[in-house]
Amino acid sequence: MTYDVIIIGAGPSGLTAGIYARSKMMKTLILDAAEVGGQLTALYPEKGIHNYPGFERIQARKLSDKMYAQAESMECEIRSHEKVLEIKDGKEELIIITSKGEYHTKSVIIAVGMGMFKPKRMEAKGEEEFEDKGLTYILPVKEELVGKKVVMFGGGNSAIDMALVAATVTDTTIVHRRDEFRADESNVAALRESRVKKIMNAALVSVNGDSRVRSVTIDQNGKVFDLETDLAVINIGISSDLEDLKKWNIGLTESGLINVDFDMRTSRPGVFACGDVVDYPGKHKQIITGCGEACTAVVAAYKFVKKPYWA
Repeated sequence: MTYDVIIIGAGPSGLTAGIYARSKMMKTLILDAAEVGGQLTALYPEKGIHNYPGFERIQARKLSDKMYAQAESMECEIRSHEKVLEIKDGKEELIIITSKGEYHTKSVIIAVGMGMFKPKRMEAKGEEEFEDKGLTYILPVKEELVGKKVVMFGGGNSAIDMALVAATVTDTTIVHRRDEFRADESNVAALRESRVKKIMNAALVSVNGDSRVRSVTIDQNGKVFDLETDLAVINIGISSDLEDLKKWNIGLTESGLINVDFDMRTSRPGVFACGDVVDYPGKHKQIITGCGEACTAVVAAYKFVKKPYWA
């Protein structure tokens, strides 16, 4: 069987691409090396998203679930835990080699986000020792936070969102290394109005405890002190692995992202891309941006495959 399009990546961009491809009746397969949902489920499942149209506020996990359900309802074929290894040229087709098999397709859309990613570490004393023993990089569900003191490290949108979620059920403190946050103004305003305690211009020195975390040591402008906590959450960004892109014969930028034109075409015929993995002047990494790019990529792939009279 030959697909009209194979989408690599099942995050918001990949799922949106699948929905639009099926609306054009393209035979569609979505592959992901990990779980469906991308960063929404892997890193920020409890994060509240307030800037996605149609939802005043929705949990990242729930938004992912809705996209997944819609893609399935459109009869997208979706396979998780299947890593794409190679994209080979065939006779008037592309051949996708994965960790589990081989697929033939007329076009490809790359929507791998930031690739196989992992949270950045602060490299503080005790950080590795207490991971999963009261130190985490992903905020647990709210029910698990009740009655626990939470200390959040970070200053971006995700860290603030997590702190706001935690503060609805427990005592929460956010620690940031600078004197101002680098998040959206609306998030910062919500933080100011919340009961989250803020410690600015401060760095994590060590994570302390016995069989699990009991406190963290913080250096604030040279003043060193301990802060009792039951849960330390570190959210200072992610480290990504996009090495696979180098094997796929597509043009990359100096930062290792995919070069695309205004139609989301890559330098390789029949291969398109969208989402966080692409780069161009003025690129702004947001869920809604990736979803818009996915629509554009699908239209371009449709023209490439079906060659309608108006293309």
